[in-house]
Amino acid sequence: MSNPVRWGVLGAAKFAREYMARAIHEAEGAQLVALATSSAAKAEPFQAFCPELQVFTDYDALLASDTVDAIYIPLPNHLHVEWAQKALDAGKHVLVEKPIAMSADEIDGLIAKRDTTGLHCAEAYMIAHHPQWTRVRDLVAEGVIGDLVQVDVAFSYNNAADTDNIRNRAETGGGAAGDIGVYAFGCARFVTGEEPDAIISTRIVREAGVDVTTEITATFPSFSYHGYVSMRMAPYQEARFHGTKGVIVVKTPFNARVAGQAELEIRLSDHVRIETFPAVNHYAVQVENFCRTVRAGAAYPWDLENAKGTQTMIDAVFAADRA
Repeated sequence: MSNPVRWGVLGAAKFAREYMARAIHEAEGAQLVALATSSAAKAEPFQAFCPELQVFTDYDALLASDTVDAIYIPLPNHLHVEWAQKALDAGKHVLVEKPIAMSADEIDGLIAKRDTTGLHCAEAYMIAHHPQWTRVRDLVAEGVIGDLVQVDVAFSYNNAADTDNIRNRAETGGGAAGDIGVYAFGCARFVTGEEPDAIISTRIVREAGVDVTTEITATFPSFSYHGYVSMRMAPYQEARFHGTKGVIVVKTPFNARVAGQAELEIRLSDHVRIETFPAVNHYAVQVENFCRTVRAGAAYPWDLENAKGTQTMIDAVFAADRA
């Protein structure tokens, strides 16, 4: 792309340092040009792989820079909407880490501002950009496993020892449902295009005002769903789509290349086949898709309305638990 999208990052978050800033730096059509952090020490690892990086000590100063076209926001969850709105007001396109908001109604303001400004604003929901997930969606739509009957999803890790982690703190919008429920719940919506009819049951374990384990059973128009996410269990992830003629198992659905190889196991009555996607960096693909939308108006796989749909489901889970 001859006219790359120039990116700035708000905050030197660990995830940005290890994954997203590197993905922006490596992605076709993107150029990482700026970082905002008040800590010179935190900026150094970014400058190590991107020596030309300009470092701002103030978030607003980065937003005001005319050398930046798009902003990536990896701030704590409770700050996402505030800084996304500020970035849009500054005339920047915005990619916001998930969950983009703490409740579904907060996303309405971002949708309105996106539509008013004509700028691109999206949630960083990288699995929608991974070919293993578009493949699952196509297989289900084509009826390869017959009629879909049951979806089961599990996603867990254990950060109990990391008490200062923002995911373990209520004041920073922590919790398992917000952090990884967006994947476990949202992937069923992405594959089927359906919205849940009802949350049938919930089991939520809380510590210090934060859900550390959330388990739900739900019904969708054409299938049933069971899923759990946890920040207090051994690392594990799997998604299973069970139909009348076969089963699709997504072996590493959410942390491909980190937790394991992206691999689908397609079990049919007369055979089992494996499809693998070893070389895909879904973070970089996400950035490239974002840049194509900005520069060429290409369709984007996960818009704000999709993000709102998953957040609406999460909101319904907590509402059902309180009822």
